[in-house]
Amino acid sequence: MSTLLLHGLGADRRQPLELFTPALADSPGPVVALDVRAHGDSPLVGDAADFTLAALARELAASARDALPPGEPVTVIGISMGAALALRITLDELLPVRRAVFVRPSFSSEALPSNLRVFPVIAELLARLGPVEGLGVFRESSLYQEVFAASPAGGRGLLTQFTAPDAAARAVRLTEVPRNRAYHDAAELAALAARGVPSLVVAAPRDPVHPVPVAEEWAAGLGAPLLRVPARDDSPVAQTAALRAGLADWLRSSPPA
Repeated sequence: MSTLLLHGLGADRRQPLELFTPALADSPGPVVALDVRAHGDSPLVGDAADFTLAALARELAASARDALPPGEPVTVIGISMGAALALRITLDELLPVRRAVFVRPSFSSEALPSNLRVFPVIAELLARLGPVEGLGVFRESSLYQEVFAASPAGGRGLLTQFTAPDAAARAVRLTEVPRNRAYHDAAELAALAARGVPSLVVAAPRDPVHPVPVAEEWAAGLGAPLLRVPARDDSPVAQTAALRAGLADWLRSSPPA
């Protein structure tokens, strides 16, 4: 069985590789991590139509088919935006997914939910002011201050959107991706459970961009266990350790469909 790793918005393929590789030591088959369009080493940018979750999922699935053994079953693991893309790949049967792990999901059945509304604001500042001046203005904004007050780590994470490679040229990703719904309704999530595909959802407290209620909604709809890990602000080391241990345990105890 192969494993496909998908990163979050503004990150790149190194994010899930660094986070999950220690937990995959006992997993057979190749591990492939892909850069989403306008991220990492991807040369592609494009326009709004290229940044629907459906379009991105199809693009990633095509790249995965080129990288993975033909027809081999897949475990897909995604973080945040990557969780939404993993869900679309699985629901739409774009790859033979037999297990799925959704880490700190941030997308729901609502377009541009309140937890993601900060990203189009960052995109506008990048386009209008550039990364340096834009970061300074954003740091003084009430949007940033609210996130930082709830989670300093979450606030610092938002600032990395200004310092990411080619941030201004790729700002369309921050405008368009958050406008997507990960799924239509609870019935669509239940359909995945009915197909017998085991899934795991991971949540962390005090994470304004990845609220626990969103993860709870995913877990309830999927009929999946919810792994709760420590808050990043309490200890990023403890969060990572709990995530790796919980993921490894689940993979060992959850045979693929």
